[in-house]
Amino acid sequence: MFSICVFCGSSKGRNLNYIKLAHALGEILAQKGYKLIYGGGGLGLMGAVASASHKAGGDVLGIMPKFLSNIERTLSSVNHIIVNDMHERKMMMYNESDAFIVLPGGIGTLEEAVEILSWSRLNLHNKPIVFLDNTNYWSPILKLLNDMAKEKFIPEDFLEKVIFKTTPLEALREIEKTLKCN
Repeated sequence: MFSICVFCGSSKGRNLNYIKLAHALGEILAQKGYKLIYGGGGLGLMGAVASASHKAGGDVLGIMPKFLSNIERTLSSVNHIIVNDMHERKMMMYNESDAFIVLPGGIGTLEEAVEILSWSRLNLHNKPIVFLDNTNYWSPILKLLNDMAKEKFIPEDFLEKVIFKTTPLEALREIEKTLKCN
C-alpha cells in the first residue's frame, strides 16, 4: 500500500474544523491501510492526524528533528525517527512517501508545501500533491498558482498537478487515481 506524507500545523488553529479534518484524515488513512508519514509532533493538527491514524490501527511514522523533540512533543505510541535538522526531516519525509496531503498550518507547512511544489515543477518527482481543506484556508494559494499561470511564470498544465479537495476521501481518491496511472 501507499505511504502518504501529511504536512500540517503543530498548532490547532482557531477553527475546530481543522482538528476534525485532521482526525478524519488519520482515520481514513488507517482504514485504507495507508502508512502515515508526518513531522513527528504530538501537538496540534500533527498530533491529531497521527493519534487518529494510530488509534484506528494505522501504521504511522513521525520524523522529528532533534531540536524540536521537546517543543513539539513526540507521541510515544507511534514510531519515530529523530534526525539532525529540518532539511534531513524533509528529505526523509519525501523519500518515505508516495504522495502528499497538505492540511492547514503555518509557515513551516507552507514552506514544506512550496518546496514539494517546486520539486514537482522541476520534474524531480511526479508524486501527487493534494491541498485538503474544507474552510477555504488554502484558497489564496490556489489563486496565486492561477495568477502565476496567467502571468506565464508557470505553465498552465502545472496546475493539473496540484489538487485541491475538501474531504479526506476525495483527496485519497485523487491520489489513488494518480498513483495507479503511474
